[in-house]
Amino acid sequence: MTTAILEARGLTKSYGDRVAVDHLDLSCRGGTVLGLLGPNGAGKTTTLRMLYGFVPPDEGSIRYAGKRFDENREEAKRSIGVCTQEDSLDYDFTVAQNLLIYASYFRPRVDDLEGRVAELLDRFDLASYADASPHVLSGGFVRRLLIARSIVHRPSVLFLDEPTTGLDPSARLDVWELIDSMRADGLAIVLTTHYMDEAERLSDELLVIHEGRSVAHGEPHRVIDTVLGDHVIIVPRGEPAREEIAAWLKARGAEQVATVLGELRVPVSKEDLVELTTRFTNATWQVRPPNLDDLFIALARRNGRFE
Repeated sequence: MTTAILEARGLTKSYGDRVAVDHLDLSCRGGTVLGLLGPNGAGKTTTLRMLYGFVPPDEGSIRYAGKRFDENREEAKRSIGVCTQEDSLDYDFTVAQNLLIYASYFRPRVDDLEGRVAELLDRFDLASYADASPHVLSGGFVRRLLIARSIVHRPSVLFLDEPTTGLDPSARLDVWELIDSMRADGLAIVLTTHYMDEAERLSDELLVIHEGRSVAHGEPHRVIDTVLGDHVIIVPRGEPAREEIAAWLKARGAEQVATVLGELRVPVSKEDLVELTTRFTNATWQVRPPNLDDLFIALARRNGRFE
């Protein structure tokens, strides 16, 4: 296994009495995507801002290529690419100028900058818009330009904060392909998203956080198994025994009971499923494997710590 390009240990950040990030550990290797997941308010954005130097941690350490970020900040910043949710393009410049001018801020200077810009314009299908204003770009192509700009200086670590929010399905798939190609180039990519299919398809590893703390970490299928177990049962709205089933499962410790459009969705173990089938012989429900949507709903709707 290759050494992590990015490694953070014990990251902690508080705002007044509220602990936004609580002793969080994470790492990301070259050629891999780390999916950072959690409901709104879980601490994802604060974590990213500490990792790329926008805010300092109260506690903990961050290392890039084995070197402490706080002691080698200039060198580390040169190796970081950041693409946030916001459209921060300069609409007074052309598409190509947005790349050229942004790259000019980095030291040491980008080798063969004009060649690099031409390469990215071609790779991101932006060459035909090189001399046009970003105003002419669709939402998907604006996102392509933002991502291209974030790697114009050839970083080794890329932070992508919800890169496909607001895009149509076709544009989302195009961005997925670009992310996959950047991973193949050896980039270490930290990705946040609220699209669970995106997280599952793109991430080599997931780090799931809730109230600033890690609740699960590993390959996507292992994270789902660890937190949710073997199966999810779906009891339809019109099932007469629906409430009785919910109460019975809660009594057996199934605390992550959720109701979605009147349907009861509950992660259950193999043993619980056998007992449920025996006890409620006349009831109707569906059984399927758990997925990241179930995990996200469980995190978002659960009160208190996720133990």
